[in-house]
Amino acid sequence: MFEKLRVVWQIPELRQKILLTLLMLAIYRVGFQVQLPIVDPDKIANQESGGLSDILQQVAVLSASQLTNITIFGLGIMPYISASIIFQLLGSVIPQLEALQKEGEAGRKKINEYTRYATVALCLFQSWFYVGSYAEKFAAAEFLNDAGHLFFGWKLVVVLTMTAGTVFLMWLGEQIDEYGIGNGISLLIMAGILAQMPAAGFQLIGQSTMTLGDPSKIDPPELLLLAAMFIGVVVGVVFITLGQRRITMQSAKHMRGRRMVGGGKSYLPLKVNQAGVMPIIFASSLMMFPMLVFSQLGSVAAGWEGEGWVKSLLMGLGDVFGREGFTYNLLFLVLIYFFCYFWTAITFNPKDVADNLKNFGSFIPGYRPGKRTADYLEKVMFRITYVGAGFLAIIAIIPTLANLWLGVPWGIAMFYGGTSLLIAVSVAFDLVQKIDSHLVMRNYKGLLE
Repeated sequence: MFEKLRVVWQIPELRQKILLTLLMLAIYRVGFQVQLPIVDPDKIANQESGGLSDILQQVAVLSASQLTNITIFGLGIMPYISASIIFQLLGSVIPQLEALQKEGEAGRKKINEYTRYATVALCLFQSWFYVGSYAEKFAAAEFLNDAGHLFFGWKLVVVLTMTAGTVFLMWLGEQIDEYGIGNGISLLIMAGILAQMPAAGFQLIGQSTMTLGDPSKIDPPELLLLAAMFIGVVVGVVFITLGQRRITMQSAKHMRGRRMVGGGKSYLPLKVNQAGVMPIIFASSLMMFPMLVFSQLGSVAAGWEGEGWVKSLLMGLGDVFGREGFTYNLLFLVLIYFFCYFWTAITFNPKDVADNLKNFGSFIPGYRPGKRTADYLEKVMFRITYVGAGFLAIIAIIPTLANLWLGVPWGIAMFYGGTSLLIAVSVAFDLVQKIDSHLVMRNYKGLLE
C-alpha cells in the first residue's frame, strides 16, 4: 500500500490535483469557524440540546452545513443539491430540459447555469426563514429591536452573507471537479461528516466505562457490539456499493472487408444500489417536518395545566412522530422503499438502454431487441432495487436501534452508523476509482488491485 501511495505522489499531475483538492477542503473547513457578525458567542455556547437543535444537526449531516453554530457557511451545499435534484426531476417531464440533457456538454453547461440561478433563489428563501426562526435567538442585544427581532438591515446582511457563503461553496465544488480529483460536492459533504466524527468519538469515550451494569454508561460488551456494528456497516456498504447484476449480452456478427467480426459475449452491469443515498436524503427531509411539528406541539401541550382530550392527543402525536416512535420509523422505511423505486425510475430508463443495445448491434440472448429487452431489463431492475432498498432501510435504521437498545447518544449513533457512514464510504470509493483511472493510464496498478 505504501508503495502505491508513493507512486501516486510521484505523478506530477495527480499530485497537483490532490494538493488542490486538499486546499479547497481546508478553505471549506475554515469557513465553518467564521460566525455571522450578529452572533453572541455566549448564547451559542449555552444553547440547549434537543428539539430543533437535534433536527438541525441531522440536516447538517446530509448537507455539509453547520446550522447550530450559525456561520457564514451555515446553509452548506444543500440548496445546490436541492436545485440539482429539482432540475433532474424536471428533466423527465419537461421536453425542453430533456432535450438539453441529451445535447452533451453544451446542454450540461446550460442546465448547470439554470441550477446556479435556482440555488441563489433557494438560498435567499432558506436563509431568510432560518434567520427568522432560529438564528436571531442567538443574536447579540445591540442587533435586536424592542420586539426581540433583528433589525431589517442586519437581517438582510445576514441573508446575503449566508447566500454568498453557499455560492462560494458551490464554486469550490466546481473547482474540485475541474482541476482537482473526485466529485467536488460529494467531497464537501464527506469532509463535513468526517470533521464531526472525532467529536462523536470523544463523546463515546466519555460515555464508556469498564464497570458492568451501569445503565447511564456504555460498558465493554456494548462497546464491542458497537465496533462490530461499525465494521458490519462498512462491509455491507462496500458490498452493496460494488454489487452488480451482470446480464449477458451477445454482439451480432457482421462482415468487415473479408473478415467476420463481432459475435463475442460481454456483460451489462446493473448496480444493486442504483439510487445511491438519495432515497435516505429524500425520506429524512420529508419526515423532519412532521417530527418537528408534532414534537413541538407535544412539548407545548405537556406544559398545559389539567387534563383533556386535546392535550392527550397532542402529546400522543408528539410521541408517535418522535424519532423513537414505531410509526415514525415505519413511515421512514416505507418512504425509503418508495424513493428507491422513484429515483431508479428517473435515472435508469430500460427503453433507452434497449435502444442503445439495438443500435450497437448487441442483444440479450433469449430476448428480441426492442420492447422485449426493455421489459426484461425493467423486471430485473425492479427485483434488484428491492434488495438495494432493503439494504438502505437497514442502514438508515441502525442509529435508532443503537440509540434505543444500547443507550448510545444520538450524536454518536448518527455518525458511526447509518447514512453518514454510507455517504463517507461511497464517496471514498468514488475517489479511489478516479485515482485508479490516472494510475491505469500510466500502466501502474490501481489502489484496489
